[in-house]
Amino acid sequence: MSASLQFVGSVWDQTIVPTLVEYIRIPNRSPAFDPEWRQHGHMHRAVALIADWCRRQPIEGLVVEVIEHEDRTPVIWAEVPGVGPRARETVLLYGHLDKQPEMTGWAPGLGPWEPVLRGDRLYGRGGADDGYAAFASLTAIAALKRAQQPHARIVMLIEATEESGSPDLPYYVEALAARLGSPSLVVCLDSGCGNYDQLWCTTSLRGIITGTLTVRVLTEGVHSGDAGGIVPSSFRIARQLLARIEAADTGEILLPAFHGEIPSARRAQAKVAAAALGPGLWRKFPFAGGTEPSTKDDVELILARTWRPALAVTGAGGLPPTESAGNVLRPFTSLQLALRVPPRVNAASALRALKQTLEVNPPHGATVSFEGDGADGWDAPALAPWLEAALAQASAHHFGKPALAMGEGGSIPFMGMLGQRFPEAQFLITGVLGPESNAHGPNEFLHIPTGKRLTACVADVIAAHAAR
Repeated sequence: MSASLQFVGSVWDQTIVPTLVEYIRIPNRSPAFDPEWRQHGHMHRAVALIADWCRRQPIEGLVVEVIEHEDRTPVIWAEVPGVGPRARETVLLYGHLDKQPEMTGWAPGLGPWEPVLRGDRLYGRGGADDGYAAFASLTAIAALKRAQQPHARIVMLIEATEESGSPDLPYYVEALAARLGSPSLVVCLDSGCGNYDQLWCTTSLRGIITGTLTVRVLTEGVHSGDAGGIVPSSFRIARQLLARIEAADTGEILLPAFHGEIPSARRAQAKVAAAALGPGLWRKFPFAGGTEPSTKDDVELILARTWRPALAVTGAGGLPPTESAGNVLRPFTSLQLALRVPPRVNAASALRALKQTLEVNPPHGATVSFEGDGADGWDAPALAPWLEAALAQASAHHFGKPALAMGEGGSIPFMGMLGQRFPEAQFLITGVLGPESNAHGPNEFLHIPTGKRLTACVADVIAAHAAR
């Protein structure tokens, strides 16, 4: 184990993990899931906990601020002056501290707001997504300082709305533009890893469209025996409308506006990643009974997860629980839809096509509406030779295996915005969300050894940025 990794590991064990335990206990749901977040005070508790930890770090020149403008959520801003020939350049470290809601299905003894340490895993909501980011970022800087290595000026920005689509972040980036400058390297620790054996670099992110499809056929519920066969079922009409956008047998999205060309370089990366992961790519999911993946072709699974559109129905309205469902033909059905959009597809155009397709010529003249919003995906610029070499060396040094690259199926709206604002910047997008870590779902956990190694890798990459 290198001296850098030994130092990082001691900080994780002595202060990061204990503080993450406190953080997990705070139910600071993202504003989309807690509109009264200010009155409840949980977000401010989480901000104070993390900011106080940051202020205690023995990093020369470190300045930590909590910035909260008007009716916006707060952000944590940290800054460390540069040292050496690249001192005037800027490296931006990004993370978020807001959390997804609880979700049902946690295993016995586990829960979203009750941290549990089992072996190398710290269970609880938000530890891996993305509470660890602020701690890992500043610990990487502390490791550089300890080794007396030069580095660019460091800015760390931790926001509180990422799980709501980052609505406050563009405001803060604009408000802090003069202080932020033009980063030449952006490091984001809010992504995933294909396994816990090596460093993974995220090369693309899908965009997302979310919205509510509502089909209304009555002004009030009526006896199903009296109306069945006369009044069309709102659920049946909703099924018809979904069939306009998705093939029921394959899951293929039928609208051309949702499809784009997959670059040859991303196909090549998918082949390398598939060779490394094998069936572990899909066996990590908790399939029920005899359920199988859509295909056993590992390359196609990676491309389907990262460069093709997909629909998930994530919620429903107008449907009573089964234990209280009477023989009533319901007046309406609402379905919450989430459509993943390929990285290079314009989400606004796809949203318009989706809304028109769902609302035009409604079956039986039913009242149909779709109200939603969307965010673009992101395709990373080609890695500069220095960054490609730095990733390879860091992974070999701290993991003992080569670095790998792969797209991610989720969305980080901040990346697309930064990519447009700083087109010359290099990006290291990575994270600890590996097999079974289950971000957003039950039994979410942080794999602590990966967090330690990733922290040491970030330090090495920032050092290589200064030495290039």
